[in-house]
Amino acid sequence: MPILPAMLREVLPVRSASRELVRELGFLQAKDAASGLSHSHCHALIELEARGAVPQSELPSLLRLDKSTTSRIVAELAGRRWVRARASDADGRARTLSLTSQGRGKVALVHREANARVEQALAMLGDEDRSVVVRGMEIYARALERSRRRTAYAVRPMHAADRAAVARLIRTVMPEFGAKGPGFAINDPEVDDMFTAYEAARAGYFVVTRSSAPARARGDVVVGGGGFAPLNGGPRNTCELRKMYFMPEVRGLGLGQKLLDRCLAGARRAGFSWIYLETLEAMSQARALYERNGFRRLERPLGDTGHFGCNSFYLKDLAT
Repeated sequence: MPILPAMLREVLPVRSASRELVRELGFLQAKDAASGLSHSHCHALIELEARGAVPQSELPSLLRLDKSTTSRIVAELAGRRWVRARASDADGRARTLSLTSQGRGKVALVHREANARVEQALAMLGDEDRSVVVRGMEIYARALERSRRRTAYAVRPMHAADRAAVARLIRTVMPEFGAKGPGFAINDPEVDDMFTAYEAARAGYFVVTRSSAPARARGDVVVGGGGFAPLNGGPRNTCELRKMYFMPEVRGLGLGQKLLDRCLAGARRAGFSWIYLETLEAMSQARALYERNGFRRLERPLGDTGHFGCNSFYLKDLAT
């Protein structure tokens, strides 16, 4: 029997359990057996109940459905008098959706039947296993959501047109962690023209971008960045990981690893043996990322970066 890669040994059981879950919950059927509604209709009613009133433009995102499918669902629910639509107070052309009294009665039935089904299943388990199920499903659902959101972002080399966006990124994120006075990279002359500063053969800067339909007409939106360059005042075989920052919207999506991988690969191609970085104790997520990737903590700084405001120093052997 072939030996499976470590991650695949976990992927296959999760996929198998997910298939069984979908089948046991009846999601392969056209309609929910208890309520007589399609599963998408049930989810729409539940979202409207939970939120009270929802702009129709937001419902496709909540349901992870396209606009035309969502519009059809809304029309059908409104036709049954379970949902009402009214003009938005802010924009008369937009519509806000809410449940009618009949709709609230229908969603109560959906909850009652679904709760009974899950309760019967959980009753088959002991206290510890029930806790494992609840916690595991919450974690897995959150991981799926983060994975879906990450597909909206890409990592690419910095372009000349990104100069202003990268400078804005650096000057927005660094003060968030108190890194805005003397001795911090925010004051480096290169911040205003990172493209030119990293054009050298042994340097590189990469950006994380978000694209949406309106944004594509204007160009990608830069929401993160990071690069490498020779360590000032350091050995020729040592480079520095520089100015790696992310806007809050992309933190926790695994894009730090993706960007760091590009920087490490670029540093190896440039012939460096070691990569050094300086950061702050307050940047706990960043330090955790570096430590997971084999960066070793140093007691004192290397080279002559001029960033005397930093208080955490790391070094990584690029051969490992």
